[in-house]
Formats: sequence, C-alpha cells, structure tokens
Amino acid sequence: MKKFLSLALAAAMMVSSFAGCSSSNKSSSTDEKVFFIGGSGPLTGDYATYGTSVKKGAELAAKEINENGGVNGYTVKVQVEDDQADPEQAVKAYATLMDRGINASIGCVTSGACVAVTEEAKRDGIITMTPSASQLEAAQYDNNFRVCFLDPDQGTYSADFIADNKIGTKVAILYDKSTDYSVGVYKAFVRQAEKRGLEVVETQTFDTSNNTDFSTQLQKVKESGADIFFCPFYQSEAAKVLKQMNDMEMTDMIVFGVDGMDGVLAQLGEENATLANGVFLLTPFAADSTDPVVVNFVTKYKAAYNETPDQFAADAYDAVYALCNAFEIAGKDTTDADFNEAMIAAMVEVEMDGATGHMTWTADGECQKTATANVIVDGAYVAYSVYSAQQ
Repeated sequence: MKKFLSLALAAAMMVSSFAGCSSSNKSSSTDEKVFFIGGSGPLTGDYATYGTSVKKGAELAAKEINENGGVNGYTVKVQVEDDQADPEQAVKAYATLMDRGINASIGCVTSGACVAVTEEAKRDGIITMTPSASQLEAAQYDNNFRVCFLDPDQGTYSADFIADNKIGTKVAILYDKSTDYSVGVYKAFVRQAEKRGLEVVETQTFDTSNNTDFSTQLQKVKESGADIFFCPFYQSEAAKVLKQMNDMEMTDMIVFGVDGMDGVLAQLGEENATLANGVFLLTPFAADSTDPVVVNFVTKYKAAYNETPDQFAADAYDAVYALCNAFEIAGKDTTDADFNEAMIAAMVEVEMDGATGHMTWTADGECQKTATANVIVDGAYVAYSVYSAQQ
C-alpha cells in the first residue's frame, strides 16, 4: 500500500507520519544498527558553495531524523566527501565510501561527477538519490534517482513561467557551450519559448576558455532589444556577468536563471549583493515560504549554521528524507541479500512533503514536483508570489 510520508517533524503545529529515521553513530558499538548514507560534492574550489550547502542540508536531515527516533531501529549517518566537482575524484570518493560500508548514496552534487559515479553504483547495485545533478544521465539506471529537476525540464519550466507571468516577450540568451547542463537547459528553453510565443532575439555563448570577460557577448545582448536575459549557467560565471552588466549600464534588463545560479550572492559577496537585485531564479524552494515543512527546515538550518539555506541545502535535506522513507517502506535490514533491490522498488512508493515541495518519483528516477521562482531583493530570496504582490 502506498504511504504518504510527511517531513513535518518536531514542530508543535506539525504532525509527522514518518515512522522511523536514533542519535549519533557510535562505531564502537556492535549492537547499534546504522543506516549509512554517503555522497560527494565540491567542498573546495569554484563550486564549493554548492557542495557545502548539500553537506549541511544532508547532515541536518540526519540529525533531525535521529532526534525523532531513527528509521526501522537504525540510526542515520551521513558522510559527504570532497570531489571538487571532478568525475575522477568523485569515483575515488565513492569507492572510499563503499569501503566504509555505505548503504545508500546521495550521489554527487554536480552532473559530470554524478554521471561517472552512476556507472560504479550500477555495478554495486546501490541506490543513489542526487540532490542536484540535473543532467539526464545522472539518473540513467534503475537504481538512480534525483530530487532536482532534469535539465530540459528547467528550460521548459522557465519558458512557461516567463510566458504565464508575462515577465517579458523578447529573450536574449547566454549559455555555456562547454557544459551539458547549460546546453540541455538552453535547448529545452528555446523549444518551449517558440511554443509559448516568446521571441529569442539574441543568442551568445562562452566556454571554459573564455568565461571571465563577457563584454563582447553582453554588448550584443544590450543591442538586441531584449527585455529578458536568460542565463542557464553556474553562479561563478553569473557573478561576473552581473558585475559586467552593471559596468555596462544594463541594470534594467531582467536576468532569469535556473538552479545553477543559486549561490550567486555568495560569489558576489555582501558588498556587491545589490547587483543581483531583480534576478529571477527558477526553483522549487523559497526560504520565506509559510509552508510548515519549509518553516521547520529554515528555522533549524539557521539555528545550526547561522545562515539562510539555499536550494542545494533544501534538495539535500529532502534527499536524505527520501532515502529514509524508502528504507522504511522496504522494511529490510541493511544486511539482507535483497536490500538494494528492495530500496529501489520502495523508492517509487515514496510520497512526501519536503522542503522543495510535494514529491513523488517515477521508475526512471525523476522527481515530480512543481516549479516556481524566487526574486533576489537586497541580498535575500523572495518568492515570486510575494514579490509580484509588492510591485
């Protein structure tokens, strides 16, 4: 029987039907049973904000679950290794975690690293639930699942959101032709934009060899007559683009990004945070939401880390809960011969309310949930519904 499993835990106004995921892991205890979840992400380097957020969100979920009784008599342990967003390092990190005895994986943070690890996880048969690897192949096998949207979905949802909310009609695009992530979002956006009557008036590209000076591309965008500037690339380049747009007096143009741009405020720094004013981010997570599950998550995250969580932290929080919910449904001990198969089968039975929305999963590993958008205002994310009401 399909179960509805809520994540609203430990708050007086919330009732949880999650029956399961006990306190810290004690490796010296032979009696304690541990459900061990591993993963990797960039904890150093250009994309460290992504990996650090995922690590914090995952660890917060494990702590919260353990404080509420564990799952199936097991405590939950999470360990996230640094892979520097490099596929080779990710495979090494995965091997290390397997040697340490993980029972499930939150895969990798970035798509290239995650795709490499799916090959290893397929061989081992272990379930993976990446928080944020949105490339199609990051969930290419039956044991691979994800919390985030698929790359093409982000492009489609972005075009729909712009059209539905009448954000603009003429679109200029800048994308990173050296990453599958950016290319995938771009292609899907263009297809859907045509269907929705949006006019793409300028398209510019960059790659890893020229991702610091965007003046030539921005001049073309400035001259295009676009009222929307679609930017499906990562936050490190986004911060540079926003600074250069300011220098070129392009601050009236609406910038619309997807999940890779999350973290741009950290890249800009507090002194330049206002350069992101008015930037739209397609996301299933809004930190200022009044949804009880989101309020619970944000409150506890701020208490633990003295900062507001971003989408990557929320995705990782949900990924750990999703795996624990599957573990509860599977009803197996981690030592059972059919444990991995039971986890994979159970995942498609999970239905839950998480920090990033109401979620179910399909057999091909995709998460079904609703997309919305935040707008950055004075260094904070504001849900579009709130932002539009204030205009």
